[in-house]
Amino acid sequence: MVHINRVYTRAGDDGTTALGGGQRVAKDSLRIDSYGTVDELNSVLGVVVAAGLDELMRPKFFIIQQVLFNVGSDLCILEEDKKRFKVPGIEQRHIDELEGWIDTWNDDLEALKSFILPGGDMAAAQMHVARTVCRRAERLVIALSRDEEVGAFVVPYLNRLSDLLFVAARYQAKLAGVGDILWDSHGY
Repeated sequence: MVHINRVYTRAGDDGTTALGGGQRVAKDSLRIDSYGTVDELNSVLGVVVAAGLDELMRPKFFIIQQVLFNVGSDLCILEEDKKRFKVPGIEQRHIDELEGWIDTWNDDLEALKSFILPGGDMAAAQMHVARTVCRRAERLVIALSRDEEVGAFVVPYLNRLSDLLFVAARYQAKLAGVGDILWDSHGY
């Protein structure tokens, strides 16, 4: 359990921050950028829910937000420190869960005949924003993994989550009675 009794410490005034294992790193390091973008994604998902996400989908998005904190934890602790600290991380079961939800929602949608434009109702449109933030987080974690070891399931989870957000945006738009907005490749 986390216990925070004071928000500011002044320790970061020099442009560094502490990882979960205590190491100080620059606030603009790739590792901090990676899990900071995961935090941004989680915030955007909060907007998705607040923007009127259908009640059928809300419980799953609550789970996703919880798991994204695990992603942040996974990225905040160096792999060698994970042996010393009990850290929530990402496992294959998290990816399997996303795939199950993707399949369920996708089975209720028409096959795509064109690319779609981001839109729909407000929740679906915000989900497209979340999808693009998720893709950015995935790219950052991939770049980080070239230099430092990261949890084995972090990239696959983010990859699958962006797929889920695409399908979920379409599903939300359908539930809202708006449907897909198709790209007209010949009209413009």
